[in-house]
Amino acid sequence: MANEEDDPIIQEIDVYLAKSLSEKLYMFQYPIRPASMTYDDVTHLSAKIKPKQQKVELEMAIDTLNPNYCRSKGEQIALNVDGTCTDETNTYSSKLMDRQTFCSSQAASNVSRYAAAIYRKGELHLTPLHGILQLRPSFSYLDKADAKHREREAANEAGDSSQDEAEDDIKQITVRFSRPESEQARQRRVQSYEFLQKRQAEEHWVHLHYYGLRDSRSEHERQYLLSQGHGIAENTELIKSPSEYLMMLMPPNVEEEKDKPVAPSNVLSMAQLRTLPLADQIKILMKNVKVMPFANLMSLLGSGIDSTAVLRCIQQVAMLVQGNWVVKSDVVYPKDTSSPHSGVPAEVLCRGRDFVMWKFTQDRWVVRKEVATVTKLCPEDVKDFLEHMSAARINTGWEFLLPYDEDFVKKHPDVVQRQNMLWMGIQAKLEKVYNLLKEHLTSKKQDGQSAHPLLVSGEQRVNVAKAKVKQNYGLLEKELQKQKAESKANDSPSKMDISNVRIKEEPVSDEEPMDASAYESMNNGMVNGIHSEENSMDSLNGHLPGGCTDRVAQELKAFVMTTFKKQFVLTLSELKRLFNLHLASLPPGHTLFSGISDKMLQDMVLDTGCKQILVPFPPQIHAVSPDELKVYALWEAGDIYDQHRQVLLKIFTKNYRVRRNVIQHQLSQECGEDVNKQDVDRVIKDCCVSHAGMWYLKGTVQS
Repeated sequence: MANEEDDPIIQEIDVYLAKSLSEKLYMFQYPIRPASMTYDDVTHLSAKIKPKQQKVELEMAIDTLNPNYCRSKGEQIALNVDGTCTDETNTYSSKLMDRQTFCSSQAASNVSRYAAAIYRKGELHLTPLHGILQLRPSFSYLDKADAKHREREAANEAGDSSQDEAEDDIKQITVRFSRPESEQARQRRVQSYEFLQKRQAEEHWVHLHYYGLRDSRSEHERQYLLSQGHGIAENTELIKSPSEYLMMLMPPNVEEEKDKPVAPSNVLSMAQLRTLPLADQIKILMKNVKVMPFANLMSLLGSGIDSTAVLRCIQQVAMLVQGNWVVKSDVVYPKDTSSPHSGVPAEVLCRGRDFVMWKFTQDRWVVRKEVATVTKLCPEDVKDFLEHMSAARINTGWEFLLPYDEDFVKKHPDVVQRQNMLWMGIQAKLEKVYNLLKEHLTSKKQDGQSAHPLLVSGEQRVNVAKAKVKQNYGLLEKELQKQKAESKANDSPSKMDISNVRIKEEPVSDEEPMDASAYESMNNGMVNGIHSEENSMDSLNGHLPGGCTDRVAQELKAFVMTTFKKQFVLTLSELKRLFNLHLASLPPGHTLFSGISDKMLQDMVLDTGCKQILVPFPPQIHAVSPDELKVYALWEAGDIYDQHRQVLLKIFTKNYRVRRNVIQHQLSQECGEDVNKQDVDRVIKDCCVSHAGMWYLKGTVQS
């Protein structure tokens, strides 16, 4: 007790376990460098990997202008490697050792005890590491120098021997036949070091694209280091009640029944199921049932289970479709498996099944022929996808298996919003993989049903409201005329008292909400599998409640300024993706959830000092989404590089892609001859990306 009083608890930190990158996260250990040469300043020229061997090779540029760099040694090394001649095979084209290669080796065989941690807002998120690789300098350029030296000597000897006497035209050739290899000899050969080295060398390198620390893709991947759904539920895998913790430490002794019935290996009783952790229970149930309403899942798990904990676990193994939960494709088709019908790998099957799930978020009906045409999979695989979540109907297609769960959508709007954002990301991937056309993106109406509600513009809303007012006014006017005619027929001497007749006055301003009843017959009220009520039409069309306008504008402006100060150049498509990620990180009920339209977002970008860069895209690029062709850039960031960036951005208003020497020449003309290499590298790093030896504005590279 005395020791506890001397060492009090200062702060308690919640710990969460993130599993999104548990099979993909590697830690690279770089060698120690001088203090003046940090890795943030190093440019990664290329990267490649051998996945089976978990071997990585990185090529980094060396800052030759750094005071710690010895220029004479760099020139000497380049001379030893390439010699005095200049050709395309030279390792160092600049006659200076301006790059260095690093090769990896496994630091530890068992990395199950290691994890990467990120601390944010009083929470500690842990992600298990899949591997730890140590990067060491590679001296393969010395081998190239020796090989070139031997080639020169061989060439000189060949020249000398050509002046000798001519050899005989006829030579004696000895032919030998190899004996059949025995099994023992083959095993020794397979286990030899030379054979293993040969097999490792036969594996092809896979070239990678390196994303810097401040790149939007890096920020996107870093979001997966945070535990999904931790804001709405406790992490039950790390937090146990005292009784459960005591039960784990001292499990009761249960005598095994002698005459226990033998069940099939793939069958698990409910009693056995409830002995597993909650996450495993949900995964097993969803894998077997495929589609399930949330209420049914809670009844199967038994009483006493916290619904928020179930919500957190279900989002890891299932996706929300029409208010119901459908098991994820990677759970049905695990990694390194294939189709039993066609042998197609699991990755292709997952993409095809995701397309079917996404189609059901747009409509209650899916046509099998359309799925087969888009996914290019065999009919048996497509039929399996559809049978997981739908039922065949004669002459209509495949209908989603369960009715729309409106109760769940109303009770859990935060979960619905998060799932909607996930589906937007999946849709973007499917559009790129399958090159989806507009006819695939728009759902087909069948028997009076449609998937999307009719989103009405502000002008249409005003016109309909005015028509409604005129219609009501005309009816009341007719009623008044009828009453006047009746009073004249009765020869009433007194004037008619029309105080009881009131003409309904309806506002016709832009703020008047439209009567949506005229459109109810045209849609079933579903947006991406989510019903929208009449009150939600304002947020869908970008109209905000009166008291929230200023707060929403401030929050949106802060997001736009922060994002552009990090990225400098963004396409509208990338900006919308980052905004959706930002929304996913906000707590439920935040003011930004009131609805932000594309026009509001673009207007705010222009109001914060950014400008649209009219990049002259080539004609074949226009097949992509229009949002990818709208490029915005921060014109004035308030630092010493503003003029340099503006010159660079003007270059890209005339050229879709340029070479580095063009940028260097233009900067020297506009900003003076004192522009050094570091300034050019800084400006290019802020605004551009390199591809195939050319430089493009960020987000405009189309492969």
